[in-house]
Amino acid sequence: MAKEEKKAPKLRFNGYTNDWERKELNNILKINSGRDYKQLNSGNIPVYGTGGYMLSVNDKLSDTDAVGIGRKGTIDKPLYLKAPFWTVDTLFYCTSKENSDVKFIYLLFQIINWKRYDESTGVPSLSKNTISNIKTYVPKIKEQDYISKLFFSLDNTLQLHERKCEELILIKKALLQKLFPKRDEVRSEVRYKNFSDAWKQQKLRDVVKTTIGEFVIKTKQKEDSPYPVYNGGTSYTGFYDDYNNDSNKIIISARGANAGFVNIVRQRYWAENSCYSLSILNNQEMDLDYLYQMLKQRQHLFTDFQQAANIPSVSKKDVETFKVYTPSFEEQKR
Repeated sequence: MAKEEKKAPKLRFNGYTNDWERKELNNILKINSGRDYKQLNSGNIPVYGTGGYMLSVNDKLSDTDAVGIGRKGTIDKPLYLKAPFWTVDTLFYCTSKENSDVKFIYLLFQIINWKRYDESTGVPSLSKNTISNIKTYVPKIKEQDYISKLFFSLDNTLQLHERKCEELILIKKALLQKLFPKRDEVRSEVRYKNFSDAWKQQKLRDVVKTTIGEFVIKTKQKEDSPYPVYNGGTSYTGFYDDYNNDSNKIIISARGANAGFVNIVRQRYWAENSCYSLSILNNQEMDLDYLYQMLKQRQHLFTDFQQAANIPSVSKKDVETFKVYTPSFEEQKR
């Protein structure tokens, strides 16, 4: 006997037990066409294309919220369109019918595999007819409302955190410029109270040991292996069954498009042959996090050392002779 198709999700709000109803999209929404905006004047009503906001004009296509989906070009990036708005002719806007919630429709659109319905062999495209005939399961309007409120609340929280993160990045950037010496200077512009001793100018080889990594054995590189692999990029490239470096080390990309990129690794890892690993020589004189922040703030200077070749690279000698400026150990830890 064939297994009965699932008609409702496993996780539901309390009090909702009825099956979801299978419907074609044309039963819950109306598909509207966008139009050219070039005859309009500048205003405060946003115009959207398949890539998002474009500009603002003085007229609108809709007084109600809708969901945008690409007619041509980008067809798999639904947009939530808050009224009033205008859409260009490559972007459909879908409004909800009675007993359907536009925010729930937006959530549905995010889980539809739109590329499956691409009708073109060239530029990706969708038609009203194709969209209308897509079948999906839909709950009653009240459950739709509960679901959409949950996810839109999560989206709002994420946006708040993203804004806070952006603000913190700007604050950090400003502090780095104030608390670390600028290029060709030997002391910072701002210092903590009670710290006035001159900073020491040293070379990296005076404070760290620099080693280059080794090739991996591809058969030992697996997704469920415990140790990340770092090479010449800005992040790990996979996982490995073995490690060749202990945790808490600074790494610098040796070659490739990101030669000179500075990172810090807090766990055991495998360094490949395009990755330098820096080990602190004396943990009572040099603070790891201070050194990382200083190198990160000055990593653009490593590009000055990139070798003139087909593949950009930074030599071990250039790393070892890189100038660093260090205050007392106590000030470093601040």
